[in-house]
Amino acid sequence: MAGKFKNCIALCCATKPLVVEDMATNGYTCDDAIEGLKKLLSEKGDLQAVAAAKIKQLTAELEAANGSDFNPVARIKDGFARFKKEKYETNPTLYGELAKSQSPKFLVFACSDSRVCPSHILDFQPGEAFVVRNIANMVPPYDTVKHSGVGAAVEYAVLHLKVTNIVVIGHSCCGGIKGLMSIPDDGTTATDFIEQWVKIGLPAKSKVKTDCTDLDFLEQCTNCEKEAVNVSLANLLTYPFVKEAVVKKQLSLRGGHYDFLKGAFDLWNLDFGISPSLF
Repeated sequence: MAGKFKNCIALCCATKPLVVEDMATNGYTCDDAIEGLKKLLSEKGDLQAVAAAKIKQLTAELEAANGSDFNPVARIKDGFARFKKEKYETNPTLYGELAKSQSPKFLVFACSDSRVCPSHILDFQPGEAFVVRNIANMVPPYDTVKHSGVGAAVEYAVLHLKVTNIVVIGHSCCGGIKGLMSIPDDGTTATDFIEQWVKIGLPAKSKVKTDCTDLDFLEQCTNCEKEAVNVSLANLLTYPFVKEAVVKKQLSLRGGHYDFLKGAFDLWNLDFGISPSLF
C-alpha cells in the first residue's frame, strides 16, 4: 500500500495530465488513487488544495472512461419523467391552454448546434416561440421549390400563427459559418449537403473577405456569423407576406448573436445596427 501512496503523491505533484490508461499501466485504479489522495488530505494539510484538484480530475476521467455505459433510451425516459414531474404537472393551466392552441409571439431561427438552444438561452417558455433550427441558422430567399421546408415554416408562422417578431440568432464558434468561409473560391464542395446549404450565406462571406482583410481567419468567421444573420434578414424580405407584414408594422425583424465564450448576447434591428451586448 505504501507504494500506492507514493504513486498518489506523484499524482498530486505531477505537471502533466493523468489519464486513465496511465493508471491501468501502473497497476492501480482511479479509485485507489482517489482514496490515497483523500488519506493525504488528513495527513498533509498543505497538500489539500492540490489534492482536491487532482481528485476532481481523476473523478472526471473515471466518468469519461465509463462513457460507453451511456443508455440513450434510459436518458430519454428519465428526461421526460423529470419534465413531467417538475414542469408539466406543476403548471396544469399553461399546458391545458397549450393543448387547445398556440399563439407564439416569436418565430426564431437558430442553429442546430447543441450548445445554443434558443429556449435555454432566452428562457422561452412553451408556447412563446415557434422555432426553426438548421445548420448556421440560415434563411434562404423565397423559392416555392428550393428549400421549401423553411418557406413553409415562415409562411405558417406569419400567416397562420400571426407571430409579431422574427429573430435570427447566430452564435460563436459556428461550424457552419467556418465551413462557409472555407469553401474554395472556385466553389468546389466536399460534402453532399452542408456546403450547398451554407452557400446561402455567400454574400456575407464576400463582404467579410472584402472588409476584414486585416483579420485572421477565426476573427473573420466571427464577423461572418453576424453578417450571415443580416443576409438571412434580407432574405426574409423576399417572402411577399413577410414584406407586407413589415410594411404594415405588423411584424418586426431582428438579428441576434450569442457568444457562449463570453456569455454575451447582441441584438439588432432590421437596419442592421448592432446594439451593445445585452449582458
